[in-house]
Amino acid sequence: MLKVTKPVQPSEFRPILITPVLSRILERQIVKSYIYPALQQPPPGFCFSDQFTFRPTDSTAAALIALLQSVWNCLPTHTCISSLWTSPKAFDTVWHATVTEKMMQLSIPDQVYNWIKNFFHGHSHCTKFAGSISKLANIMASVIQGCAIGPAAYLITAANMCPIQDTNRILKFTDDTCQIVPAVNTMTYADELSHIESWATENNLKLNCTKTKEIIFQSRSNRGKAVQLPPPQQSIEHVDKITTLGRESSQQSTIG
Repeated sequence: MLKVTKPVQPSEFRPILITPVLSRILERQIVKSYIYPALQQPPPGFCFSDQFTFRPTDSTAAALIALLQSVWNCLPTHTCISSLWTSPKAFDTVWHATVTEKMMQLSIPDQVYNWIKNFFHGHSHCTKFAGSISKLANIMASVIQGCAIGPAAYLITAANMCPIQDTNRILKFTDDTCQIVPAVNTMTYADELSHIESWATENNLKLNCTKTKEIIFQSRSNRGKAVQLPPPQQSIEHVDKITTLGRESSQQSTIG
């Protein structure tokens, strides 16, 4: 019997770097000794406390606790909480020049910064198919997977993706992002979405529209009441339940 499989799309491939053992040891030492300490004193416009991965003390559990705590704190004083779940295709396209430019603003020694900048420079790739090998092409973008600096590089890239309104909040886990907007800030909802899209464009990224969802949380005390909900966002699917980081969140909260 002939088995038909779904054709693999070129966008599903990404380069994986296999570096020498000594190089990986040095990379880990740089991340541990210089990059992570620099994150404790972020420059203006940068925020690392809203990212729950690629950091020594963060995890999926910490991200979920922060999400629940944010909703829990807002619901007693707001009729509803809007949340927008987006996912930029980050690792595939982020410019190396953007990464190094943002790293330059961190408090790391010049010689370490120069080493990192040189690390991202000069990579190339080719494709072998049916016995033929393509010409070499320079790799100017993508966070290199398989190296120790790659995750820290994306962490720094996403550091300036912050909400416009101070009372709104963004929670990040890798490139999965949750935008939390209390009812009082409903008018800023569309602006916050446009802001994320603009940030993605500036960083050579693209929102994954097929994974972008909207969910609105309400407390049980408002269940059955006429509550004015924010207008639906164009081209964004509204859902009652969403699974994130392996856990399911529903529209009805547990607050009495």
